[in-house]
Amino acid sequence: MINSIRRFFDTQLCAGAAETPGTREHRLRLASAALMFELLTTDRHIDEREIAVFKSILMDSFNLNTEELDNIIQLAEEEAKQAVSLYEFTSLINESYQYEDKLVLIENMWRLALADQHLDKYEEQLIRKTADLIYVSHGDFIKLKLKVRDTL
Repeated sequence: MINSIRRFFDTQLCAGAAETPGTREHRLRLASAALMFELLTTDRHIDEREIAVFKSILMDSFNLNTEELDNIIQLAEEEAKQAVSLYEFTSLINESYQYEDKLVLIENMWRLALADQHLDKYEEQLIRKTADLIYVSHGDFIKLKLKVRDTL
């Protein structure tokens, strides 16, 4: 596994023996954000509109502080050219997210992918793979895509 991803998991996503509900929620938010930064770099062209939407989603939806936001963005820049397994992120989401929370994640991923008014085939493929790994139905996957697309 890529060293920076391993450090990210070791410091942010691994459950400790005395994990509290607050720290678990924090880990879940970071796992969701990690999936989104993978999406941000998928098409190898990062548009300023995508960065703005990415920051907005992280700050608004996940209530991340500035330090957490900076850490995730830094990690995204480090890993932009390397492939990463999604399993560790999606397994954490599957353990703790309700179906409705998973729908919010997929909707946010669509918002990010469509922020530049262009849907790259690799962006769609990553969202589809994520939706499959977190057991979001294909019908909901399509409904969320159309919902986000129609609001642009």
